[in-house]
Amino acid sequence: MTDTAGPLPRHESLLARFREGKPIALARAISMVEDERPGFQEFLHTVMASGPAARRVGFTGPPGAGKSSLVAAAATAYRASQEHVGVVAVDPTSPYSGGALLGDRIRMNDLATDPGIFIRSMATRGSLGGLATTTKEVVDLMDAFGFDRVLVETVGVGQTELEITAAADSVVVVLVPESGDAIQAMKAGLMEIADIFVVNKADRPGAPRLVRELRQALHLRAGSAMKDIPAHHGVDLGQAMKRERTTDAPPPRAGGWEIPVLTTNALTNEGLDELLETIQRHRNWLEESGTLTERRRERAAVRIRDVVDRELRRVAWASEGSRELLEVGVDRISRGKGTPYSAAEQILSALLR
Repeated sequence: MTDTAGPLPRHESLLARFREGKPIALARAISMVEDERPGFQEFLHTVMASGPAARRVGFTGPPGAGKSSLVAAAATAYRASQEHVGVVAVDPTSPYSGGALLGDRIRMNDLATDPGIFIRSMATRGSLGGLATTTKEVVDLMDAFGFDRVLVETVGVGQTELEITAAADSVVVVLVPESGDAIQAMKAGLMEIADIFVVNKADRPGAPRLVRELRQALHLRAGSAMKDIPAHHGVDLGQAMKRERTTDAPPPRAGGWEIPVLTTNALTNEGLDELLETIQRHRNWLEESGTLTERRRERAAVRIRDVVDRELRRVAWASEGSRELLEVGVDRISRGKGTPYSAAEQILSALLR
């Protein structure tokens, strides 16, 4: 695929309807990308040529935190301001059909009749990181379609949801009192990705305590709570609390933004106005500090690596020679004369020759 590549002839009609703003065209384009049908890369290349424009907000956190309710309330509020909103809700995969279980879509059913809101549920299909394999590309499609704002809700797997940083400009981490204390948030790596913390269902017992613990943990992570205390045996506590990164998502949030801890009750809209104001304030900071450009560059780098990795896999296993070497390698391993590493080395050598 080159810079001048265009969509296949079979997709020209779809492209025309997509540019006309037809929701059915967006739905079909998303299905084409999800299924990686022939020509999906050229289609994406064509519609993404103008670059990102939508305001992307990610909502992540453990299951049962009320992310769907909060996203629905936020989408309703943005529509009241005449914004057109796209929602990507990542659901667990059905063990029978392989599709999304559609739990989030059902919970947002009240929004489905609004022509200014487009909701798409996606199955994780075994992908870790809280997002489906093609979520970032679907968000790009919604951006190219012309939505003012795209809201992304992760599946809620709890421990591996760091990929949301590669899809959103602002990340809202939603917790509830029952989810445990702030130490659990640290263990899940959520301290690294949050731009805003929200304690939802704040009317429940334990909410004030969780807010205090989160704020204390944020001060500890920044090193401010113990900045006047000598480090134990020369250990820098601020550095010690930085976790080793284990994903291809962009690096931890840059300094200059003090992460707030808010309280909400999505069912009654309590605290919603403050949350939306804080999201806007964070957006302003992103633009004024130049961090938005930096994050978009980081996202672009991640996306390039993702595309290269996918195309390398496609090229590797489309090769008849690779498939033959795979069989040879399996035979050698079964006879105790080879290992997966020796077989892989032969296949890579053949591909790179």
